[in-house]
Amino acid sequence: MAEQKKPRTGGNPNNQKNGNNKKPRMSFMWVYVVIAMALGYLFFVGDDALPGSAGASKNVTYTVFKSYVENGYANKIVANKDEGTVKMYVKPEHYRDVFKQGVKDAGKQSFVQAEFPSADKLDEFVTAQQELGNFKGELSYKRSDNTFMQVFWNLFPLLLIIFVWMFIMRRMGSGGGGFGGMGGIFNVGRSRAQLVEKGGENESKVTFKDVAGQASAKQEVQEIVEFLKNPKKFTDLGGKIPKGALLVGPPGTGKTLLAKAVAGEAGVPFFSMSGSDFVEMFVGVGASRVRDLFRQAKEKAPCIIFIDEIDAVGRARANNAMMGGNDERESTLNQLLTEMDGFGTNSGVIILAATNRADILDKALLRAGRFDRQIHVDLPDLNERKAVFKVHLKPIKVDKSLDIDLLARQTPGFSGADIANVCNEAALIAARHGKQSVTKEDFIAAVDRIVGGLEKKTKVMTEEEKRTIALHEAGHATISWNLQYANPLIKVTIVPRGRALGAAWYLPEERQITTKEQMLDEMCATLGGRAAEELFTGHISSGAMNDLERVTKQAYGMIAYMGMSDALPNLCYYNQSEYQWQRPYSEATAQKIDDEVKKMIAEQYERAKALLLEKREGHAALADLLVEREVVYAEDVEKIFGKRPWVSRTEELLETDPPQTPPVEGGDEPPVE
Repeated sequence: MAEQKKPRTGGNPNNQKNGNNKKPRMSFMWVYVVIAMALGYLFFVGDDALPGSAGASKNVTYTVFKSYVENGYANKIVANKDEGTVKMYVKPEHYRDVFKQGVKDAGKQSFVQAEFPSADKLDEFVTAQQELGNFKGELSYKRSDNTFMQVFWNLFPLLLIIFVWMFIMRRMGSGGGGFGGMGGIFNVGRSRAQLVEKGGENESKVTFKDVAGQASAKQEVQEIVEFLKNPKKFTDLGGKIPKGALLVGPPGTGKTLLAKAVAGEAGVPFFSMSGSDFVEMFVGVGASRVRDLFRQAKEKAPCIIFIDEIDAVGRARANNAMMGGNDERESTLNQLLTEMDGFGTNSGVIILAATNRADILDKALLRAGRFDRQIHVDLPDLNERKAVFKVHLKPIKVDKSLDIDLLARQTPGFSGADIANVCNEAALIAARHGKQSVTKEDFIAAVDRIVGGLEKKTKVMTEEEKRTIALHEAGHATISWNLQYANPLIKVTIVPRGRALGAAWYLPEERQITTKEQMLDEMCATLGGRAAEELFTGHISSGAMNDLERVTKQAYGMIAYMGMSDALPNLCYYNQSEYQWQRPYSEATAQKIDDEVKKMIAEQYERAKALLLEKREGHAALADLLVEREVVYAEDVEKIFGKRPWVSRTEELLETDPPQTPPVEGGDEPPVE
């Protein structure tokens, strides 16, 4: 039975998987290659490659050349002044004397070639041989034949233009990947979104089980997934699917991870791209890509579009014409606004977006009907950090005695990305020391490394500098231990780490609001280092620069933004507009703010000095212990000052664990030189 031929599946040769189409397809590329090889051959070989020039050839010295002429072997002599060479065509009867073979084997027009010293000497020699009768022919001169090269260079620009034009036309006709991998330069307006489909090559393997913590955020995005899976449950009650949801939160909190989980759970086509993918140097490209993205989404509805870092294209439009109110970015934003909620219908298309700069987004983008809800993805709290640690500790060989609750309490303010980095860094530290499992000490060292930087025990310091740093850090520890609302001390060290020459490490309480008294106590503790230097060394140093920077920013925030001033009570001068260059208060008010900041900082500085004088003996003992050990923990401070009269919730949790815990804030940096 004859074999039945299968129909062709298309014009793409990659589709002929079984080799059914045996006949090779003609390609103009082979023609180009043959022409290029022929031109190269003619260029490098020259006229000797032309028909009729076949024959034996032999390179000899000028002395041998002269001996051949003197012996009467020469039939014709041709010299090339440009190359400085001379060719002597041999008489047929002397072929065997020169080439050791006959005319039949050597071929006609056989010659020997030599380099001559100068044209004058060559003329004299040939003339002398003619007079002696050894050479009866003529000496002729010729220059290199550049006719071919002249023609080639005249035609080369035209050939190049034709080749480029044919290449572009073929790319346009084929629709294949061209420049930039986007189907050629004429497809630059195509969307760059990555399509994720169930069962496809890019299928997302992330589910909601992989997203630890963020219970409220997961609940809101799960509702969107549930609507896509079972829309009747909502439409029967008259509900409508949200058109868009904006994920807002600090960096590293898991916004993109939530989107990946939605792609893995929804089971519908998922278009993923970054806000910067819309931005291009060509005018109109961004708007074209927005149109193409929504066109593809409508064809695959119901589906989800995810735009990461939407602030790259959704920044608020400028009111001032001088600020470039009609630039490419704003044209792209206008097209995005139209596609999200314009006259066109986008039923079944849900837009997810993520940003950590929601304050700079355009108000028209945030309104209901475009982004119906904003999902806040905040930094994880204590219980959420436990869940995040459990996720990231799965692939790590940890010691059985490791307490995850302790790790979670030691990392307040850490995002999910920070916790992942802690776990990885701890594994690297354990491997560096040749351990078989990752222990608690490795995690402590990892948090130290991430927050404070790498230890620099080799940094050279004089005894006077070491003593000054010890007094400075002991000042922080003394005041924080004796103030009610100061953050609980964990440890204090004078070992240089990163850019800090020393650091006092605290475990701040996780609270939703902060009172004025709490802020003032924290400010006083921060100024304790500078106050200790002035009291006990008689001079001040540059080591308090980081402390002063933090205190100054905190004081301005309390007075100008939070209304915590007696002279300017209950006033907030915070201006959210990015393009507002003028301050929202007068020069007189600015002077009042400056005076209140100076007054507040001066009061807390005097308060710190008074407390240090009261606790002078304990401070001196703590400084001496620091010079001796370099690292002092909370239990050592407790032996000097006794138990704190105020026990915070954080300290209650730490009572069951040793206080040798890693730092989570603090550090005194030297000035930037």
